[in-house]
Amino acid sequence: MKTRINPGQIAGIVIALLVLLAMSLFVVDQRQNAIVFRLGEVVSVKKEPGLYLKLPLLDNVRFFDVRILTIDTPEPERFLTSEKKNVLVDLFVKWRITDVRGYFTSVGGDESRAQTRLLQTINDGLRAEFGNRTVHDVVSGERDKIMELMRNRANEDASKIGVEVLDVRLKRVDLPQEVSESVYRRMEAERKRVANELRSTGGAESEKIRADADKQREVILAEAYRDAQRIKGEGDARAAAIYARAYEINPEFYAFYRSLEAYRASFKNRSDVLVLEPNSEFFKYMRSGGRPAGR
Repeated sequence: MKTRINPGQIAGIVIALLVLLAMSLFVVDQRQNAIVFRLGEVVSVKKEPGLYLKLPLLDNVRFFDVRILTIDTPEPERFLTSEKKNVLVDLFVKWRITDVRGYFTSVGGDESRAQTRLLQTINDGLRAEFGNRTVHDVVSGERDKIMELMRNRANEDASKIGVEVLDVRLKRVDLPQEVSESVYRRMEAERKRVANELRSTGGAESEKIRADADKQREVILAEAYRDAQRIKGEGDARAAAIYARAYEINPEFYAFYRSLEAYRASFKNRSDVLVLEPNSEFFKYMRSGGRPAGR
């Protein structure tokens, strides 16, 4: 007697096979790595994207994101500088998983535990670096150097838990409010002191320039007066020489010419009055008709 398999049984078998097949397959995305566990033990690590098989009910799969992750501190951390001054530091860290097996073994695959360990390493390093530097160094002078040191140090420790630190950035380094006010007051006083020094130096230089300008002015005026007197003296000497030569050529004419000039100067205005004796030497050319008296 033949046993008939009814359609319901066939459908159940097909469904069971499909469920068993679905439980035997898993897909690894290109953004993920996967660890296959068999009864709690790590069997294999799948790093390449694709479709994989597993034993249903015995194997289970855990996926890990291997993209670049970010740790962004919610509150600024407080550190002491070499000057014993507090600074508030706000930072972020870029990291990713490179060894899934080591990551699971060291921190149990817990992202929060990994972040806590990375932040602890970075904070310890920052505390040591800030303790050897001044406020100016950590704010601007050696900020890039500090970030590079922190990245290398954090990456060295992170390799022990199967992750890589790509970057450590100090977003902001500020002073606490009470310290900021003190620093600003000191900076203001320092700027005022520098400004007063510059004004004093400028005033001294101004007086020096004015004194030098006055000295040069006096020297130029003295030289100009000296040159003018020399030129005037040379002109007077030349004029005297010309007069002398003219006198030597015709003394009578020269005396007559000088008398005419004296007459012109004496009787320039109608109101001019000159009281002299008639036989005065001054009128000799008027008395003699242009010839000296006695000729």
